[in-house]
Amino acid sequence: MIQLKENQGIPRQILLMMSIIAGLTVANLYYNQPLLELIRADISATEVEANLITVISQAGYALGLCFIIPMGDLYSRRRIIAVTLTTAAVMDLIIATSGSLSLIWGASLLMGMCSVIPQLFIPIAGQHSCPENKSRNIGYVLSGLLTGILASRVISGFIGERLGWRAMFFISAALMVVCLVVSMGMMPAMKSNFSGTYPQLMHTVWRIVRTRPRIRLNAVRSALAFGSMLAIWSCMAFHLAGEPFHAGATMTGVLGLCGMAGAIAASGMGRLVPRYGTHRFSIAGALLQLAAWGTAFFLGDSYAGLIAAIILADIGAQCIQLSNQSDCIQQMPEAANRVNTIFMTVYFIGGSLGTLSAGVGWDMCGWGGVCLTGALFALLSLVITLAAGPAASKGRKA
Repeated sequence: MIQLKENQGIPRQILLMMSIIAGLTVANLYYNQPLLELIRADISATEVEANLITVISQAGYALGLCFIIPMGDLYSRRRIIAVTLTTAAVMDLIIATSGSLSLIWGASLLMGMCSVIPQLFIPIAGQHSCPENKSRNIGYVLSGLLTGILASRVISGFIGERLGWRAMFFISAALMVVCLVVSMGMMPAMKSNFSGTYPQLMHTVWRIVRTRPRIRLNAVRSALAFGSMLAIWSCMAFHLAGEPFHAGATMTGVLGLCGMAGAIAASGMGRLVPRYGTHRFSIAGALLQLAAWGTAFFLGDSYAGLIAAIILADIGAQCIQLSNQSDCIQQMPEAANRVNTIFMTVYFIGGSLGTLSAGVGWDMCGWGGVCLTGALFALLSLVITLAAGPAASKGRKA
């Protein structure tokens, strides 16, 4: 069995495997979204009860970020991946065969927790790649992750309409088994980064938050950028339902494919981060998002304007996430999974705040309120970056 060593490089086939499995596993979080009406009708649930399936899945993902990802520094990552993939397959089967809403809720919670596998792969790419390839390889894994998020809704909607909603979860269970077999056959051995107990491990997470201002900076400005990006999606369906579009959910899904620009950009931007640095990438990403919101405000009554805004906002967010996440991991490679837990937890909170704030903006001022909300998140990210200065992004490594 191959054994990966820090800064010694990762074989291309393992990178490809991690990218594909990242997309397939994170897709489990999003399969249910286009299927909620079909699920509701089948099990005689209310709209609120059906919508809780998505909410509970996301809550499970947040729990997985906080409590499963740090284990990657303490236990065998091969074993964690095996357990989570096996659990995901079982939860898929439970959802596919259940007629009980409570059982679907419980399985969705565990499914969400098991969907964090990509956040184990990203530290692997950051810790074990050659120094000059770290950002590029993280970009490859992120591309797979983003592709899974974007394609999952389209695929599940298509399968749900033709084969029924349960078929999607049977297919997903089979895919998880394939991922398990492939990952166990290809995943190399890796040394643990921490010696001690799980409570001791979790205590060090808080210590990193308190003592590493550069990691806090990276996480906060990335979270604001993510909140800005999600703001455009939180009210897109409402915007398209009104004048002058009168469009339905199908068009929202089609526009979602425009987000593929971010996945493509992530695969190419990684090699540029070492050349231009995290500070410049953070400024460029925030400016792209501000341009996106200006476009959405002035040209948001046309599909061309919305497509341009989506592409700009998504690429801007990926500029900031890729550069800052890879920088975090490179600061403390010996605690890569714990650092990634901090980054992704703050990132997730930023996305939730952006979604919530955009909803308030829509209620108060319509599409203009959404644009103002998204622009404010991007502006805050830019102000924080400029206030910190380039020195904060070139701090001494651990």
